[in-house]
Amino acid sequence: MKRKNNAISIVLKPKTGGGFNTLLPNLTTWLNKRKFTVQFLCHEAERINRIFPNLPKKICFVDEKEMHSSSDLIISLGGDGTLLGLCRTASKTSPPIYGVNMGKLGFITEFNKSELFDELEKIIKGKFKTFKVPLYKIEVFSKGKSTKTTGHFINDAVMTKGKLSRLITLSVDSEEEHIYNVSGDGLILSSPIGSTAYSLAAGGPIIHPDVNSIVLTPVCPHGLTHRPLVLPSTTKITFRNMTKEGEVTLTLDGQEAFEISRNQSIRISKSSTKYATLVKNPSRAYFHTLKEKFTHGRQN
Repeated sequence: MKRKNNAISIVLKPKTGGGFNTLLPNLTTWLNKRKFTVQFLCHEAERINRIFPNLPKKICFVDEKEMHSSSDLIISLGGDGTLLGLCRTASKTSPPIYGVNMGKLGFITEFNKSELFDELEKIIKGKFKTFKVPLYKIEVFSKGKSTKTTGHFINDAVMTKGKLSRLITLSVDSEEEHIYNVSGDGLILSSPIGSTAYSLAAGGPIIHPDVNSIVLTPVCPHGLTHRPLVLPSTTKITFRNMTKEGEVTLTLDGQEAFEISRNQSIRISKSSTKYATLVKNPSRAYFHTLKEKFTHGRQN
């Protein structure tokens, strides 16, 4: 790991109770002894002050932009949701992110809590590898003009009806041609990493993360011919809301939501300027993780 600012940021799982009361003081002391300033996001100040009655001098609070520009490393302490939320704010100039799973599933969070200090020692000494996770951009258009509503996702973008259980109707196009119209409970556009999330539960395929693709997965389609569709990751997809009853809810990574009115369109494309760099666990293999987390192909 390159030391530029001698600062390491820690991002915590939101709304967690006392699970960090022992870990954070130990981790902060460990980092301070190695001459690192520890940074937390500004909105965590109240929680951090409760954990540290006497706040160490080498702790400071920063906003998201400063965190990405001033950190040598960012540690994510939480589950996949914590890591996804952090990665959506990253750019190609952001430092590596070290994801430590504090929850149960932890599919994309590469390391377990028990590995935290041993692996962190290796990272500080530069004995680690990384991999890049692309971000996908969404733009909302009304009558062909941008509404300036934008967002990013890593796992998936999901279109559903929302509060009432009614069919939605979407027109789906690529740059070159019309793909199809689909009516059903919803439609999922997922990345390879997201293919093991909601898309998998809806009957979509498992896509290896090295395959440059995206997958369209209808949710309970009202028809016999709509099946999951795998497309190149460079495909620019446009969805137009044709639902007669009105709005459709667009959800990004299960964390951000937008209301899309009738005849508004959503354009989704792979970002050319934003991606997250994650620390890779050398002892973790993809198909082993599938078997461990989803009992995929496991013999009874």
